[in-house]
Amino acid sequence: MRLHHRINWDGLGIFTSLLCAIHCALLPLIVTFLPLMGLGFIRNPLFEYGMIGLAFVIGTSALWHGFSRHHHRLMPWLLFVGGMILLIAKEIWGRYELYFLPFAVALIISAHVVNYRLSRPIRLRQAMKVVGPGDFPDLEKQAAGDLLPLGH
Repeated sequence: MRLHHRINWDGLGIFTSLLCAIHCALLPLIVTFLPLMGLGFIRNPLFEYGMIGLAFVIGTSALWHGFSRHHHRLMPWLLFVGGMILLIAKEIWGRYELYFLPFAVALIISAHVVNYRLSRPIRLRQAMKVVGPGDFPDLEKQAAGDLLPLGH
């Protein structure tokens, strides 16, 4: 018997974004002890860009799955791209790392949360109060004047 495991890419994206935030927030505090512990590579720009690349791969995998199979909405992509731009800006302008980082992480996590919610079936989206165009076609037709409300 073969077990089939599905990866929750949005959950993985949120988890890695939080790890990134913790890594970047704590690193300035412990940077002097890293070489003593043999962890000097963590402050290496190549490592930092590698982690950004990993976030990009996980994020695009999650968002593409949600976009192509479930919701076809651009909002998660816009949030994600904004977060990725801020992550790269954090590396280019290292002096302002702590200004860019919270917003980058917040945008990337928001992208995954929105993607996750939009990827749920309509009944769950209604329960989570995540609805959008096309979710209630009868109400949209009524608003456009194509349908008369019941009782008139």
